[in-house]
Amino acid sequence: MAEQKKGKRIVVVEDDKLLTNLITKKLKAEGYEVIHAENGEVALSLMKQGSPPEVILLDILLPGIDGFEVLKNFKQHETWKATPVIILSNLGQESDIEQGKKLGAAAFLVKALLSLDEIMREIKRITMVY
Repeated sequence: MAEQKKGKRIVVVEDDKLLTNLITKKLKAEGYEVIHAENGEVALSLMKQGSPPEVILLDILLPGIDGFEVLKNFKQHETWKATPVIILSNLGQESDIEQGKKLGAAAFLVKALLSLDEIMREIKRITMVY
């Protein structure tokens, strides 16, 4: 089992339980601590609970507050605004990608087009850049 990476926390904002479990297992195997938020409200409440994670994986289609609104709030928060956000969504239209980038997403990944290994490569790439 991979050694826990000190300070390597990732927030996964995703309402799909199966996908969350797959991503969480993969991240933990890579040594990351995973914090899960099943909707936008829970994700936003995390900002009040301490220091930001290394990366946020954010779905767009969420119950309640959608991912674009969550992203907007993260980027307006003094402590969390520098945290890279990777949008991981099945929305893949150019207008969705453009909106995500405009709101400050570091990357926009379309779930249906990527494997877990490709998602992990993107997380590692983003954490090297930021």
